[in-house]
Amino acid sequence: MKSRLIALLLLVAGLLLCFGKTDTAYAASTNRILTTTSMTKTGYLRKNNSAPLNNFTGAANNYKLHRTHWLRDFGNTTWFATKQRTVQQKNGKRYTYYYVTNTNKTATGWVNKNNLKKNPKSFTNMYNVAKSKLGARYVYGATGPTVFDCSGYTKYVFKKAANKTLPRVAQSQYNSYSKISRASAKKGDLIFFGNSTGSITHVGIYVGGGKMIDAQDNGVKNEKVYVSWWHAVGYSRPVNFSA
Repeated sequence: MKSRLIALLLLVAGLLLCFGKTDTAYAASTNRILTTTSMTKTGYLRKNNSAPLNNFTGAANNYKLHRTHWLRDFGNTTWFATKQRTVQQKNGKRYTYYYVTNTNKTATGWVNKNNLKKNPKSFTNMYNVAKSKLGARYVYGATGPTVFDCSGYTKYVFKKAANKTLPRVAQSQYNSYSKISRASAKKGDLIFFGNSTGSITHVGIYVGGGKMIDAQDNGVKNEKVYVSWWHAVGYSRPVNFSA
């Protein structure tokens, strides 16, 4: 009886060892897609001229990368990433790829994230930073990161998103940069309010469609620009944002 029990235990141990070896060999002999998830739309520039734009082909547990283009073929376009994918190559190393589309929407594909860098002049990236503070409280004199006054908010967003240091107060933010007409205003410009251009009392970030995002008495919010309680007196352009 004892010998039979020992034989049974040896058989079970052998089976476990066998299955363990098979799994290890499988993991080491194929390229595998581990995860694919959505991400906040973010604008990037190419960091590497020799970086390829790829498609994934084959099964998730044995994929292949097929190059469709070189990023350099599309000049200095902004690439917008909307998905990320983590893969494990058969050598055991893991990499992350972003699914990207160029500004003109003429090319899409997967790019190793190490071949990209954030575009500091992308309005999309700036607006991501700006709206991440929606609902933050207004406190006079505050410059963030959790409470703001109007010019403290614009100063925080521009520094965080575009590495642009704005003057501290709204009047100086207007005085320091190129003036833009209402007809020429575009997303990312600053819009100013007050009695005149020499007496500015409030500033917000124009986001298009007659709206802005700003820090006011009710906190950081999106709101209409051309309404009776706001008197817009001018625009300035600290950064010439692209899409």
